[in-house]
Amino acid sequence: MAATRLSAAEITAFLDEVFPGSMEYFVIEDVRPMHARVRMVFNEFRLRPGGTISGPSLMMLADTGLWVALLAMIGREPLSVTSHLDIDFLRKPGPADVIAETTLHKIGKRLAVGDVLMYSAGESAPCARASVTYAIPSVRLDPPLE
Repeated sequence: MAATRLSAAEITAFLDEVFPGSMEYFVIEDVRPMHARVRMVFNEFRLRPGGTISGPSLMMLADTGLWVALLAMIGREPLSVTSHLDIDFLRKPGPADVIAETTLHKIGKRLAVGDVLMYSAGESAPCARASVTYAIPSVRLDPPLE
């Protein structure tokens, strides 16, 4: 398995450069080959009526988590984009940080596929799971994985 091309700090700096503000409420806690852990920091604007973290916030976390894992593997590629995101809401996430544990299953020439399990901070059971596919441009900034 190939080593990561970018560290958590390098990915954060890259995303701040190409997508300003995108990491304002996220912390990349870990990247390793084919995996990433991203924390969505709690903010009251993420709550929907009933005091639960909103579905769109969890979708954004799933998307961000997979993007981080992908960038760790392929390097600085700003034009990789989500082509599919499917999510299951499993439990009500309360007003707390939410942590995304991301696993990439395959990185091909044009597509990357992975899963994301999301947990409310301090909870052991996931509150949501997502399957995410990213499209990778055919002309890349960094050379492809070998």
